[in-house]
Amino acid sequence: MKLDRHGQPSNVLQASRVTAVFAIFLAWLLTSCTPSHANRVVIGSKNFTESLMLGELLAQMVEARTQVKVERRFYLAGTYICQQAMLAGRIDIYPEYTGTALTAILKQKVAGDRKVVYQRVKSEYETHFGLTLSPPFGFNDTFAMEIRGDDARRLNLKTLSQAAAFAPQWQAGFGYEFMERPDGYAGLAAAYGLRFAAPPRVMDLGLLAPALKDHQIDIAAGNATDGLIPALDLFVLEDDRHYFPPYEAVAVIRQQTLQQHPEIGEAIAELAGKISDQEMQKLNYALDGQHRDAKEVAQEFLRSKGLIR
Repeated sequence: MKLDRHGQPSNVLQASRVTAVFAIFLAWLLTSCTPSHANRVVIGSKNFTESLMLGELLAQMVEARTQVKVERRFYLAGTYICQQAMLAGRIDIYPEYTGTALTAILKQKVAGDRKVVYQRVKSEYETHFGLTLSPPFGFNDTFAMEIRGDDARRLNLKTLSQAAAFAPQWQAGFGYEFMERPDGYAGLAAAYGLRFAAPPRVMDLGLLAPALKDHQIDIAAGNATDGLIPALDLFVLEDDRHYFPPYEAVAVIRQQTLQQHPEIGEAIAELAGKISDQEMQKLNYALDGQHRDAKEVAQEFLRSKGLIR
C-alpha cells in the first residue's frame, strides 16, 4: 500500500476513506436536524480527555440546578463536527475554546487579548450561527509545545526560539487538527523557523505524551493543562513570540436552548472563573494518570467548590 508522508494511505484509497467518514458524520447530523426536545438538553464534547471532563461538569451543573433532563453525547470527533452538530440541532451545548473558535470556525486572524477575543467570538456566533458563549471557566488551555524534561535541562532550553536550533535533529508529533488549522503547525513553523528531521508524525492526541516520553518523538503539540505533563516529566517551551491566541474555555450554547430554558444558562454561568489552569490539569490527570471515572471526578470537584451537594 502506498503511504503519504504522514504514514497514511494515499491517493484514491485515502480519498475514499475520507469521503466515507464524512458521509457517516453527515448522515448522523441529518437524521435529526430539528431542535432538541423541550424536556431535555443534549451536551456534547470533543474526543479528548479535557473536553470529556468539561462536558461532564456542564452536565452535572445542569442536572443539579434545573429540572431539565441531560443527555450526554461525548467524543464527537473534533471542532468541525461539534460545530455542525450544534447547527443541526443534534446537540445543544459543548465545551470550546475562544482561540479555536476564532481561527478554526470564524477563520479570523490571531489578534487581541482574552477579552477582545472572547467578545469577538461571542458576537460573531450570536450574529451568524444562533449560538452564544457562556462566561469563561477561568483557565486558558493554550497549545503547549512539549519536550522531555531531561532534554530541556540538558540543553538548557526554555523557549521555542531557543529550541528552533535543535529542531533539525528532532522528530515532531502533532494531532491532525494542529496540522490543518490556521493557528497550527504551518504558522508556528513560519513564526519560529522550525525545520524538523522529517515531516511531523500525525498522531491521536492521547498518544502524543506517551510517545514523547518513550522517545518515539522529540517534540509534541499538547495542551497546557495536560495532566501528564508533570507526571511524565515533560517541559513546556515558552511561546516567546506570542504566536498562539488565548484559548479560554467556555461553553457554546444554542440560543434557542436558552430561550426555552434560561435556567440552563444560569446554571452554567456558575462555573465562571471557577477552574484554574492548575485545577484543570489535576482534573485531566485524574482521568489520564489515575484512570478514574469522569462522573466521580466531576462530582468531587463541583462539591469542593460548593456548586452541588
